[in-house]
Amino acid sequence: MREYELVFIVDPTQDEEGVAAVTDRVTRAITSTKGEVTRVDVWGRRKLAYPIKRFREGTYVLLRALLTPEGIAEVERTLKLTEPVLRHLLVRTDET
Repeated sequence: MREYELVFIVDPTQDEEGVAAVTDRVTRAITSTKGEVTRVDVWGRRKLAYPIKRFREGTYVLLRALLTPEGIAEVERTLKLTEPVLRHLLVRTDET
């Protein structure tokens, strides 16, 4: 397994419980494929650089996780199907 960093933006109409529900859904997708979440950090509501789906703000969430190749596909699929997620970025952290 390799370590990855996932940042996703949740639409601003979601309250804290909505953001927690989306984060929980992504965490379940990671753990269901034998991955492990090492860190969850909610950055809070921030202004977007450009409008996405007519939203000018979003709630940013950072996740660090250990994932298998199958886990990556499942997490990407889950994020694409989760409607409140405006954008996401999944990158592998360097092993130095």
